[in-house]
Amino acid sequence: MSYFGVDAAKTRESQDMIYPRISSDAEVMMGKPCIRGTRITVELILRKLGHGSTIEELLASYPSITKDDVLAAHAFAADYVSSIRAFAIA
Repeated sequence: MSYFGVDAAKTRESQDMIYPRISSDAEVMMGKPCIRGTRITVELILRKLGHGSTIEELLASYPSITKDDVLAAHAFAADYVSSIRAFAIA
C-alpha cells in the first residue's frame, strides 16, 4: 500500500536494516513506527521535541529509551519525509 507516494511495504522491509532501533508491528500501536521493544512511537518523540521538550526531558519521562533511540527516531522521520513525492495541485 502506498501513502503520499511512499511504498509502505518496502519501507517496512528495509527499515530493520537501516534503523535497528525502530520497529513497526501491526499488533503494537496500530503499526506505527516505535522505539524497538517499547510502545513509544516515533510520532510521540517528534511531537514532544516539536513542542520544546529536550532530549534530557524525554529520557527522564521515558526511562526505557536512550539518547540514541531519540536520535534514531529523528533520523527515521527525516528519511521518511524525504521519500515523499510531492505533487502540485493546480
